[in-house]
Amino acid sequence: VKGTGIGVLGLSKGADLALSLATFLPGIQAAVSISGCGVNSFIPLRVNGFTIPPHPYDLGRMKAVGDSGIIDFSEVLDDPRDPATWACRIPVEKSPAKLLFLSAQDDRNWKSELYCREAVHCLRQCGRDVEFYCYPGAGHLLEPPYLPLCQASIHKLIGGYMLWGGQWREHARAQDDAWHKIQVFFQQHLLASDAIKSNL
Repeated sequence: VKGTGIGVLGLSKGADLALSLATFLPGIQAAVSISGCGVNSFIPLRVNGFTIPPHPYDLGRMKAVGDSGIIDFSEVLDDPRDPATWACRIPVEKSPAKLLFLSAQDDRNWKSELYCREAVHCLRQCGRDVEFYCYPGAGHLLEPPYLPLCQASIHKLIGGYMLWGGQWREHARAQDDAWHKIQVFFQQHLLASDAIKSNL
């Protein structure tokens, strides 16, 4: 937070919520979507007297990985390019906030590259200048650098192990680069030019 300007950052479903906050609430100057969708996923979003429905999905498209029982969730969500799904889009083009999208090419939770590219494409068609970076070999959980890669973990809502994806070296490089880009983005859009810079 800097003065009246607020920055928001979200990962996965949290990225959808960050974009929604930037769209519907005043005072947000910058938003970062990490492995997000650009659509409202899984539950209805009620705001300002109307509802954005959840993007269509089919849990029957979940797949088990080998004999491990780990779930590959990447095919569950419908294609965001299908006009039948467009009522589920977050109208982020209405947001005055600056936007940064980060996604991963080895995301096994959902196709964050496809979803981010579609959101960025729609925004650019509306004349918005947005930043977008996609990382080869990175998985869904792009976290701060030096945190170990989490390729799979328990997902309480699914009731089993969820596959997140990612290759060790590529994911580590992506986290390092993404963290730097996030810091620069927030400094550029929230901090005064003479602000003390982080040493992290």
